[in-house]
Amino acid sequence: MKTIALVVALSAFSAAAIAAPETFNIDAGHTAPRFEYTHFGYSNQQHRFDKTSGKIVLDRAAHTGSVDVTIDTTSVNTGLALFNGHIQGPDFFDTAKYPVITFKSSKVKFDGDKPVAVEGDLTIKGVTKPVTLTVTHFHSMPHPMLKKDAIGANASAKVKRSEFNMGKFAPAVSDEITLTIAVEAIKE
Repeated sequence: MKTIALVVALSAFSAAAIAAPETFNIDAGHTAPRFEYTHFGYSNQQHRFDKTSGKIVLDRAAHTGSVDVTIDTTSVNTGLALFNGHIQGPDFFDTAKYPVITFKSSKVKFDGDKPVAVEGDLTIKGVTKPVTLTVTHFHSMPHPMLKKDAIGANASAKVKRSEFNMGKFAPAVSDEITLTIAVEAIKE
């Protein structure tokens, strides 16, 4: 009986040792949050933010994790300085009052050892709403140049900008926007 108890205890210890959370720092140079909307029905416009930071914690064996992302709203990049200033104004991002967008996860869903969805709270202009990011791609391997473990993913979600006090010109400029993020992160 003692042998069985010892085997069970060692198995639990081994599983705990295997199921260790790994922390990855977001690589700002290879992370690109984007948003897309319809502009008066003429075209789908896509813009990005150039400054992003945060951490991703994954425990693939235990199928748990967390994501904490901060996006600098003053880094919005439309390709035109004049338009950047326009959407940084009070009708849209209001970057003077709200210089960051945050996403803090509450749950990461897995299929096997790969994340497939991240549930969390998105905060824009001081308004927080639950959002689920669908992970459309995930890859993990040692980084060939940095010689550290690294992960990368693509994820997206649809939100209504009016829910974040950014609804000016809706519905001519679509209220529903698609948020996408291509993210790469390096293990601490």
